[in-house]
Amino acid sequence: MTATNSSYAAFTRTGTPGAPLVFAFHGTGGNEMQFTELVEKMLPDASIVSPRGDVSEYGALRFFKRTGEGVYDMDDLAMRTAKMVSFIDEHKAANPGRPVYALGYSNGANILASVLFERPDLFEKAALLHPLIPWQPQANSGLSAKEILITAGQRDPICPLPLTQGLIGYLEAQGAAVEASIHEGGHEIRQSELQALSTFLQR
Repeated sequence: MTATNSSYAAFTRTGTPGAPLVFAFHGTGGNEMQFTELVEKMLPDASIVSPRGDVSEYGALRFFKRTGEGVYDMDDLAMRTAKMVSFIDEHKAANPGRPVYALGYSNGANILASVLFERPDLFEKAALLHPLIPWQPQANSGLSAKEILITAGQRDPICPLPLTQGLIGYLEAQGAAVEASIHEGGHEIRQSELQALSTFLQR
């Protein structure tokens, strides 16, 4: 079902007691339904929370503003990261005892990464599909041993591979347990990524 709480319209589904709580974040132009069937297939017993981006870029939904391709409005990102932290905190508090996983694609991966940098304690696992982090995050000991999957395309015109490699290097330097799945293509999600994601979430 899609419901509206104090901060986001979101798809929510209550799963089996004790099964993971999974947050899913869509890409630019997607919506709260983009990954719900995928999560249901990979983790049939999971509870799901998938918020709808509340920023419109010429009609395409996003989670924060940008001023150009790969150029973020950092003040807006900070504000919306804080808003998303509160949203996740609220749902996590309502689901005590569940492990919390998250996945995001493109703009959804970027807001997830920003939340992860701010509050790594919120998640047991996080999957960033084609993230673009064009700034240097601060050192963060809270990321130590955090399970993180990053997927990318070698020829992604939106998320250049060197920036993806830089993000992997940053996370490894914080002590995170990082896995990477990189295909030969561009910004599209390929089957190899989905297999890596399934293995990562189910393990």
